[in-house]
This record gives sequence, structure tokens and C-alpha cells, in this order.
Amino acid sequence: MTTLGDKHTSSHTDGGAHAGHGHWLMMACCVPMLVIAIVLVATGVASVGFIFVAIMCTAMMAMMMRGMSSGGSDGGEKR
Repeated sequence: MTTLGDKHTSSHTDGGAHAGHGHWLMMACCVPMLVIAIVLVATGVASVGFIFVAIMCTAMMAMMMRGMSSGGSDGGEKR
């Protein structure tokens, strides 16, 4: 009999070699934000601190993606 925990762990292993592509796509979503921040600073609309905020947002996204990829390796929750 299959339990809910078995279904949950099997869905994570179905990705195979393509499991990392989602992380790169999420990081690629940060590129337009960085470009817009650079353009706004270059045109004088925003201050240089705006680039710092955009870079920190990208760094936080990278940390979250890294945490998500290594966080579920224990095989489920303990009872």
C-alpha cells in the first residue's frame, strides 16, 4: 500500500537530470530586474543604492534556491 509520504518522495526523484533547470530559470527572472536597476541609475532616476537592493534580491533568490535543492534530502518528516 502506498502512503502519502511515499508519493511525496517519489515525485522529487522523477526530475532526474532536468531537476536543476528550474533553479536556473528562476535566477534568469532576476536578470531583467538587474538591467532595469542599472538603466534607472544610469539615467539618474534612481540612486546607486537601488542597484545594491537588486543585487541583494538576486543573492537572496540564489540562497533560497540552494536551500530548496538541499533541504529535502532527509527522506521526510520524523514522527
